[in-house]
Amino acid sequence: MARILIAEPVAPAGIDLLAGVHETAVRLNLPRGELLEALAEGSGWDALVVRSQTRVDADLLDAAAPRLSVVGVASVGTDRIDLAAATRAGVMVVNAPTGNTIAAAEHTLALMLALLRQIPAADASLRRGEWERGSFTGAELRHRTLGIIGLGKIGKAVARRAAAFEMRVLAHDPYLTAEQAAEHSAKLVGLPELLVRADVITVHVPLTAQTRGMIGVAQIDAMKHGAVLLNVARGGIVDETALAAALRDGRLAGAAIDVFSTEPMATDSPLREVPHTVLTPHLGASTAEAQGRVGVEMAEQVLLALSGITPPYAVNAPSVALEVAPRLRPFVELGRRLAILARQLSSGPYDLLSLTYAGEIGAYDGAPIRTAALAGLLEPVTDQRVNAVNADLVARERGLTISETTTDAADPFASLVTLRLGEGPEAITLSGSAAHGRPHLASLDGFAIDAELSGTVLVTRHHDQPGIVGAVGTALAHAGVNISSLELSRLSAAGEAMMFVSVDDPIGAELLEAVRGVDGIVDAQVVELPASD
Repeated sequence: MARILIAEPVAPAGIDLLAGVHETAVRLNLPRGELLEALAEGSGWDALVVRSQTRVDADLLDAAAPRLSVVGVASVGTDRIDLAAATRAGVMVVNAPTGNTIAAAEHTLALMLALLRQIPAADASLRRGEWERGSFTGAELRHRTLGIIGLGKIGKAVARRAAAFEMRVLAHDPYLTAEQAAEHSAKLVGLPELLVRADVITVHVPLTAQTRGMIGVAQIDAMKHGAVLLNVARGGIVDETALAAALRDGRLAGAAIDVFSTEPMATDSPLREVPHTVLTPHLGASTAEAQGRVGVEMAEQVLLALSGITPPYAVNAPSVALEVAPRLRPFVELGRRLAILARQLSSGPYDLLSLTYAGEIGAYDGAPIRTAALAGLLEPVTDQRVNAVNADLVARERGLTISETTTDAADPFASLVTLRLGEGPEAITLSGSAAHGRPHLASLDGFAIDAELSGTVLVTRHHDQPGIVGAVGTALAHAGVNISSLELSRLSAAGEAMMFVSVDDPIGAELLEAVRGVDGIVDAQVVELPASD
């Protein structure tokens, strides 16, 4: 049973889901120092759950090491997470990117309407005892041009709702095609064109090094005179000082802002005193329905990660769609076990790993298989945790070159993974597939071997001559070692041959030397593979 620490408020449904499977503690809003102490206490924690306030950086990860393996973020944004530090530490970060989509899109439309119809100002006037109908003439959304910067899940939801208001929708997103944008009632354009043409501009991109300050002085100056700007994404994307200046001198007609560069909003923020603004305290995801969905979605991702499965919403690891995972999972484990076997059979250092995905498995993204193979190869030879999160990084740091290819040719198998470690005459080549959901070896350096990849295995290279199998079996029997299965293969009659002998008992150094002394044995090695699940 894993241990999970919840450090920020999460919907009860999410907490219940986690607590139903693992030991779960809720310790909310701890000061930074107390949180670091809590992470280091006792035997540590396997998972940490945060939302949007906790800064997960190298210091926190060090305090939680070596046990912490998962950080669950109960929101879509991960800008408070040092992803590079988490990746280096082999800590998987998962989030909940779909749970708040509807809430954020509806909040965007609510702010848009509130701004154009001057609803907050009218409400405040009425409460002061005034009746100033003529002071609050608004504008309609219909036939206005909306520019959406970032057509992800939330941007698409905003586009569909804007189309229902009969708005013309432009979108800028470098990762989409014009056809994909059109499916959501939007016309794809470049950012300069969007800024010039849009009456209303709304931002829906994540906060990254590339998007920080994305809407600055130059972009605001390029906007249509009298346009309005909304940000329901992340603080820091819009230059708040430049925005305040544009509102103050009347170049922009208004702004609706839900997120700020400093949260809680700084007392000296330039946006506090400028006119024609609607400001809300990061409420985009603040609906009961969204919080429930986000809590459950995050909890599901954490549980998958703790079970050893890379979940669909892993932020810093190759993810696998839920519908694909059952088909791909046996081959991910196959990649790991082939690598463990190759590492133990290798006679020297290696700097090249080649993977070939053949047959049906070639239609899928091979990244999960690749990272599993790298973990199996590298974890025992480094002092850090190596897993799907940081395997590529560790491989690069160690100078290991990775080559991946796909092919349709897998006969007689439906799917086949081939792993080659090293190059030249010292290289080792193994192929495997999955039988009844279990990883199976199919060949080793050209020898056809059909064996399950688990447990203790004696691997021999020998001359194909009478008596060898019996002599090895007798040596094992005299030592009290039981054979559970034996695969024998040869390249030609009276030529090179191989035995792959799975045993139930340990093979010590003395017994291994006795096997090597059998007439006709060229080499014998003992390898240890993970036990069958």
